[in-house]
Amino acid sequence: MSTTPKAVIMDEAAINRAITRIAHEILERNEGCENLALVGIVTRGDLLAKQLADRIEEIEGVRVPLGSLDISFYRDDYLVGIAPEIHATRIPFDVDGKRVVLVDDILYTGRTIRAALDAVMDLGRPSRVELAVLVDRGHRELPICPDFVGKNVPSSHDENVRLYLKDVDGRSSVEITDVVQGSRVGSAPLGGE
Repeated sequence: MSTTPKAVIMDEAAINRAITRIAHEILERNEGCENLALVGIVTRGDLLAKQLADRIEEIEGVRVPLGSLDISFYRDDYLVGIAPEIHATRIPFDVDGKRVVLVDDILYTGRTIRAALDAVMDLGRPSRVELAVLVDRGHRELPICPDFVGKNVPSSHDENVRLYLKDVDGRSSVEITDVVQGSRVGSAPLGGE
């Protein structure tokens, strides 16, 4: 069931500009890409992480290690009746001693990031973990703060802020919609509603 967006807050060009800026900020803060790795949180954070890795490679001429992380079994709502859609975690490098940048699409309560931190720590001991998000919509329930943000978007609890990407959804945009009664706030399923 598709709902008409209340607002399109980022179009494809704005998303691309934000990814370029975040890539530069990551490189600046980490003084290059030595010992750097990107880990995207499935289902859209991993797609953004790939775009960031591509952009970093364009800038530095180096391909940083890239992984994807499924946090389904680390979620604190896993046992309360929400059946997670399981995806593969693919981290083809050792996280020990790496500067890991977690990448997610929309930061909301912070619970997804808490789960991702638990999952990464189960894989090893990075020297540092930073967080890059395309959109920070506020409403944190946990003390989680992103290091790199594409756009801050004030929103209400009755709204969804969702990223759509051309590769999986047919369009690239960040849209605000009302939460449909009976559904929950969260990411759009791959391929749209």
